[in-house]
Amino acid sequence: MTETKSNDSESNANTQQQSGTKNDSSKGPESIYTVPLLKLIKEAQQQHGLRHGDYQRYRTYCSSRLHRLRKVLHFPQGDRKGFKKREVTLDNLKDEKFIYLPLIQAERAWGYAMQLKQESNTEPRKKFHLIARLRKAVSHTIHLEYVCQSPLCDARTKLEAQAYSAWMQGTLCFELQEWKQASEKLVLSQTIYEKLASALNEDEQILYKQRVEELNPNLRYCAYNIGDSSAQQDLLNMRSKGGKSELDVLIAQTREKQAASLLEVTWRGRTVPVRLEKIRVFLLAFQALDSSLGKANDFDAKLSGYETILLDCKEAIQSLKEDLAAVAKTKVDVQSPQLGSQQYLLSYLTFLRATLTIDRNLVMVEVFKKNFAAYQSGESKKVAKPQEGVKLYEAMVQLSGELQVLQGIETDKKFQNDLELLVKVFKAFRCYYMALTCQGNRQWAEALALYQRAETYINQTEGKKLGDSEFTKYSRVGQDLVHLRSLVNSGKCAAHAQNILGVEDINAAMSGLSVRSKKSLSLRLDEFVEDVSLTTATPNVIKLPPTMVPVPCKPLFFDLALNHISFPSLAENMENKKSTGAGITGFVKGLWGWGGKK
Repeated sequence: MTETKSNDSESNANTQQQSGTKNDSSKGPESIYTVPLLKLIKEAQQQHGLRHGDYQRYRTYCSSRLHRLRKVLHFPQGDRKGFKKREVTLDNLKDEKFIYLPLIQAERAWGYAMQLKQESNTEPRKKFHLIARLRKAVSHTIHLEYVCQSPLCDARTKLEAQAYSAWMQGTLCFELQEWKQASEKLVLSQTIYEKLASALNEDEQILYKQRVEELNPNLRYCAYNIGDSSAQQDLLNMRSKGGKSELDVLIAQTREKQAASLLEVTWRGRTVPVRLEKIRVFLLAFQALDSSLGKANDFDAKLSGYETILLDCKEAIQSLKEDLAAVAKTKVDVQSPQLGSQQYLLSYLTFLRATLTIDRNLVMVEVFKKNFAAYQSGESKKVAKPQEGVKLYEAMVQLSGELQVLQGIETDKKFQNDLELLVKVFKAFRCYYMALTCQGNRQWAEALALYQRAETYINQTEGKKLGDSEFTKYSRVGQDLVHLRSLVNSGKCAAHAQNILGVEDINAAMSGLSVRSKKSLSLRLDEFVEDVSLTTATPNVIKLPPTMVPVPCKPLFFDLALNHISFPSLAENMENKKSTGAGITGFVKGLWGWGGKK
C-alpha cells in the first residue's frame, strides 16, 4: 500500500510538473525568496500555545493555517468528489507561501508528537504513535529541504531548511535512542545555526544563538550514551564531512545579501541595522536635508522643510515602536548587557527628532527676534510679544532634558556635559524673555529676579564651548550670550529702579495727571492747544486781575559837569532888585495883576 501511494504521488507530481512547465515556460523568476524559517516557527509557537506548553492548541493552529494557505494559494488537495494529494514541487513554486506548506505540515506533526509525549507519561502505548508522528514530520522537513534547493530561494533559506531538517531528524533519532545518528544530525543543525548567527545582524543573532544553546543538553546526553568521552569532540570535527565548502559558500552568499538589503546606521561608534522601509525613507530624506535647506530662500521655506522631515521622523519612530511591541509579544526574553540594536536605533531616531525640532525652533527664534525688534522700534505694527520667545526656549529646554535621559548614552560624559551646557544657554534666554513678560505686566520684583537668574546662567556658561560633534552646530547660540548679557544688565537696572519707586500701576498714575495748559487764550494766540475748558462756563480766556508785571523805572540823570563850571557873579543884579521897592500898592498890583503895563 505504501509503494502504491508513493507511485501515485510521484505520477501526480510529474503531471503537475509537466503542466507547470507548460504554463510557466515563458515566465522567469521574478524575485528571490527569503524565508526566515526559525523566526517564523518561534513566533508562531509563542503566539499559539507553546508559551504555556499547550501543544494541542498549537497543532490546531497549524491545521487552520494550512487550510487558509491552501485556499489563498488555490492549491487544494482534491475536490468535492474525493481527496487528491498535491505536493509542492520546484515547478509550482510560484510564491514564497508555497514554502510554508511543508513547513507547517512538519510543525503540525511535531506538535502532535510533543502532545503525545506529554500523554505517554501515563499511557506508554502512545509512544508508538509519537514515533509515527515524528517520522511524518521528518518526511515533511526532507521535502521542505528539497523545495528550498530551488534557484528561487536564497542562501539563507537553503541553510535554514537544512538546519531545520537536521534538527527534526536528530529529534527522531533521539527518541529512537539512536545516539550516534542523533548526535550527527544535531551537530549539523547546531553548526548551521552558528554560521547563520555569525552572518546575520545582531538583532537576529539572539534567536539563533538561543537555538544553539538549546541543542547543547541533547548533545551532551548523546555523548554520554555513546560511552566515549571524546565522542562529542569527534562529532564536532564532522563539520568538514557535511560539505563544509558548500556551507561556507552559502554563508558567504547570506552575508552578501544582508549587506545589500539592510541599511546600516552608525551613531556614536555603534552600527545598527535598519529593516523597516519607513525608517530608510526618513534617513535618506535626512541625508538630503542640508542641501534642501541651502536652497531655501526665506524662513518660511526652511520651516516647511523642517516640518516635512519631522513628520517623516515621527512616522518612522511610530513604525519602529509598533515593530518592537510586536516582537516583544513573541520574542523569548534574553538578557543582554548591551542595549538591543532596535532599541538603540529608536534612541537614535529620538535624538534626530529632538535635534531637528531644536533646529526648527531656532529658525523660529530668528523670525521672532526680527519681528520683536521691529515692533519695539515702531517700524512694524505687527504685535510681537515676549511670551513667544518664552514658549520657543521652553520647548528647547524640555527637548534637551529628554536627550539627557536617552537610553544608550547615559554614561557618555562628553555628550552629557554638552547637553548640560546647552540647557543652561536655553534657560538664560528663557529667563530673559520671561523677565520682559513680567516687566510688561508691571511685576518689577519678579522681573528683577528673572534678570538675575539669567545673569547666573550666563556666568555659568562663560568660557565654555560645545565640544561634541553632535552639538557644534549650536555654537552660534552660545556666542549670542555676549549680547544677551548687555540686554540683561540694562533690563535689570530698569526693573530695579521701578521697584524702588514703588509705582505699581503707571497707567493709573498717569491717568490722574492733568494735561490742561495753564496759559490763557490771550497769551497763546499763536499756538494751538486743545483746551476743553474753553467750551465750559469758566473758560481760560484771560486772567483777571492781570498779574503784576515788573516794569523799568524812569532813569535818574546826575549833572556831573556842574561841579566843574564857574558861573558869572550875579551880586550886582541882586542888590538893584533889593533897592527898588514899591510899597504896599506895588505889592497889591503885583498880586492881582493891576497896575501892570499893557
